[in-house]
Amino acid sequence: MSSWILVVDDDAANLRMASQILSGEKMRVSCMKSGEDAIKFLQGNKPDLILLDIHMPGIDGFETLAAIKKNEDTADIPVIFLSADDDSEAESRGLKEGAMDFIKKPFVPGVLLLRVKHIIELVRLQTDLSTEVEKKTQQVVEQHQRLEKMLIQIVMTLSSAIDAKDTYTNGHSTRVADYSREIAKRAGLSEEQQNDIYMMGLLHDVGKIGVPDTIINKPSKLTDDEYDVMKSHPVKGETILKTITEFPQLLIGARSHHERYDGKGYPDGIAGEDIPMEARIIAIADAYDAMTSKRSYRDALAQSTARSEVEKGSGSQFDPEFAGIMLDMIDEDEDYQMRER
Repeated sequence: MSSWILVVDDDAANLRMASQILSGEKMRVSCMKSGEDAIKFLQGNKPDLILLDIHMPGIDGFETLAAIKKNEDTADIPVIFLSADDDSEAESRGLKEGAMDFIKKPFVPGVLLLRVKHIIELVRLQTDLSTEVEKKTQQVVEQHQRLEKMLIQIVMTLSSAIDAKDTYTNGHSTRVADYSREIAKRAGLSEEQQNDIYMMGLLHDVGKIGVPDTIINKPSKLTDDEYDVMKSHPVKGETILKTITEFPQLLIGARSHHERYDGKGYPDGIAGEDIPMEARIIAIADAYDAMTSKRSYRDALAQSTARSEVEKGSGSQFDPEFAGIMLDMIDEDEDYQMRER
């Protein structure tokens, strides 16, 4: 496919010479005698390259170049400036404003052809590379989306398996994940952070896989030894999740969701903002769902009772900011939908 060149010069002799040189190489050539004519021509045409004289009556080459670059339909057309002057300042300005090369007049046929062919080939290579990059990027994005979807399905399956260990709790992990994401959203966290917290919420109790069912489902009060085994599930959860190196933050919720804002929690006894933010969010969501779900030793609490406990624990058990958000969510839940159904 032959290249199409637009030559813009107020000198008819220069136009004829450029046309003869380029046409001899089977290039299609269009000629314009002014910047104004070139701009009008480009309203309905898009050549592969423009040879543009700097010094012309009316609008000069710099003004014409500015108009070309301003128009999104022509901005990507490569421009080579033509000049009879040996002016390094003009050359520097032209390159800065978007010209790709300079050619001295009068034309040396071999130099003109070489420069034109070089620029056209360079632009074509750039276009091909850009197209290939876009194609590969799209493939990567689609692959990432497939992997992300698969990860979510695996995590959902695993969280269902965790919840199935507790005879009295149905959907606990999913509700904790939902509440956690809503708290994160209301706290102004980014969509990516919200999604990460949702995943952490789904797996916050993964360590219970290592706790015997007899302890999890015991209808009476746990002995001290049994309670110690139950309290081991955050560390067990961290051990399970730390093998997922591509999503290292997953283990944050598992290890730290039983820490308390006042430092009296476990397993590390850390306090305040030393507790990871995600764990502080999951902690309030987990505690609220525990209160509003049927347990092996009691029925679900009334909404007012759960609200009172959240309010009472603000600043001691819970981060006061996230406890305040949970209280707002409870107050908005007039039909008491936020509970085990």
